[in-house]
Amino acid sequence: LVHLHNRDVDLFSDLAKTAQKWDGTLSFDVQDARIKASKLADAAQFALSEAPYTKRVKYIATVLNERGLTPEFLSEWLAWLLCKKISVEQMRRLDSHTTLMCVEFRLSVPDELSPDEMKSELIAISTAHQTDVALQADNVFRRQKRLVVFDMDSTLIQQEVIDEIARITGIEAQVAAITERAMQGELDFKESLASRVALLKGTPVQALEDVKRILTFTEGAHYLCRALKSAGFKLAVISGGFLPLAKYVKAELGLDYAFANQLKVSADGKSLTGETVGPVVDATRKAELLEVIAQAEGIAIDQVVA
Repeated sequence: LVHLHNRDVDLFSDLAKTAQKWDGTLSFDVQDARIKASKLADAAQFALSEAPYTKRVKYIATVLNERGLTPEFLSEWLAWLLCKKISVEQMRRLDSHTTLMCVEFRLSVPDELSPDEMKSELIAISTAHQTDVALQADNVFRRQKRLVVFDMDSTLIQQEVIDEIARITGIEAQVAAITERAMQGELDFKESLASRVALLKGTPVQALEDVKRILTFTEGAHYLCRALKSAGFKLAVISGGFLPLAKYVKAELGLDYAFANQLKVSADGKSLTGETVGPVVDATRKAELLEVIAQAEGIAIDQVVA
């Protein structure tokens, strides 16, 4: 509800241009001019971002697909919002590509909706359309992050390190077979890691240096890390891969921490023994290390991006 004066006529052309930019349709109704002044005054007390005013919780949803947000995804996403009686208070495009890739929605959510149930349903929508949907409470912790923790393989770098070592040493097929068994649920992470590392027995340590030379960093990784560091963030990589490569990535990107599995080396330091040393960095260990870094830096878990 907007109270316009005669000098505000340009607003309509601005709204029309904005609607065209979003490929939307603009419509409006002129309200009865005889509405009591008191009602207008009551309406003017609140910003749109505060409405509806009772029994609602504010969330931010960020939707992202680097190949472009499809009409099918947007249709299901908006149908889900309608079904849940969730109001969209604002939409903000976050990318500047010709294809629409990323939009931030400010949402007003009925307070009886369970956050866990919402996230579970959104994971299903996300998976079906291969589109990220991040739902976060719109509070000070969302806006004041201080630590970002990355995975390494197929995240900061485009390859899987163990696959590259296997390719160099000629055991690619054997490693791929173990990986496939793990993906089928026949092996857990620790078992698959131990089996794959065992295949590396006798591999020259030099192979790790060879892998470093062929690593391809994900597009934008250097820029992102520089931007985050300049904004005062602490950065870490926690990987189920191998420490020499994680340390290399840490140095290349200017990260503050690097944790990964340590490969055991022969007494003469020339070859791998086919074993790891110390705790295996699996999902549980990653969560523990994330908490250790946060505690060391005096950062609340709510201020961590992972």
